[in-house]
Amino acid sequence: MTLYAKLNADFTENYTGYSALAIIVSTCLGSIAIMTTLMNGNAPLQMFMVFISVVVCSAHNAAILTVQKPKLVFDLLITSLVVNTLIIIGNGLF
Repeated sequence: MTLYAKLNADFTENYTGYSALAIIVSTCLGSIAIMTTLMNGNAPLQMFMVFISVVVCSAHNAAILTVQKPKLVFDLLITSLVVNTLIIIGNGLF
């Protein structure tokens, strides 16, 4: 069993508790990504990165609020975490 399958099974089993934590983590990481992006200016590239971060975090939060399947919510959480982490790292390099 892969790490993804184990985490997905645990997330599905404890969906209610992990959903609350996932909203907090995704939103906080997204706000950090937006902050680091805007620290570099407000050119069109930065605004596009802010847009991407907001869309990914909003999609994840909307999936939880509309009670989607746990697998979809988990996949959107992973996507949100990866995208926002890459934005933070990318802004740290420039």
